[in-house]
Amino acid sequence: MARQQPLNNPDSTRFLRGPEHPCAYLPGRRARNLYCLPGPQRPVAQHTALSTAGFRRSGELHYRPDCPHCNACQPARIPVADFSPSRSQRRAWQRNNDLRVSVVRPTFSAEHYALYRRYISHRHGGGVMDEDSPQQYRAFILGSQVQTRLWEFRLDEQLLAVAVVDELLDGFSAMYTFYDPELPHRGLGTCAILSQIEAARARGLQWLYLGFWIRNHPKMDYKRRFRPLQIRTANGWERL
Repeated sequence: MARQQPLNNPDSTRFLRGPEHPCAYLPGRRARNLYCLPGPQRPVAQHTALSTAGFRRSGELHYRPDCPHCNACQPARIPVADFSPSRSQRRAWQRNNDLRVSVVRPTFSAEHYALYRRYISHRHGGGVMDEDSPQQYRAFILGSQVQTRLWEFRLDEQLLAVAVVDELLDGFSAMYTFYDPELPHRGLGTCAILSQIEAARARGLQWLYLGFWIRNHPKMDYKRRFRPLQIRTANGWERL
């Protein structure tokens, strides 16, 4: 990370701009992130404010794209009270109504890690993430300073999916989801998002934050299928 002076910020939270690097999503482009530096345990109010400002959590770090010549990565969130599932989303929900959902604390589990490795090897085979070790998994998935829970989706005792969910004052943040790559017909990723929408509604929360959306990107564009969807632009949150 570049060694630069913190940006001006009245509540003393420290921000740094990282160095430019090759974009992980758009070949041939350069990327740069703005980081909120880790410090004392981050309270839920600060995590909520950072999410509202378009930041995303990865381990102990909060970051958002700060690319000088590109704004393709846009923070996205679902207003859960207004959400209406599409026909295909309703079918995915019905296909998975035989699953049991359990919410557990973020501790290391060999069962979770084995599923994570299978998912990463299938989805990011040959990439940087495919080189993950247990230590990197702990830092990425379990290294949280905020209120994080792991949602397990099981068929009887078989673990099919795990959703990493941060709890905010006004909603949930879908930090990451990994699932059995050999069951594409189930739509487990869609099921995980729909489960979080339903749980947020039940708690009277407003939002489900989905991270960054990139138009027409094969791995990121799925988020616009959850409607209505809001994206954060220079003018604030706007309906897509």
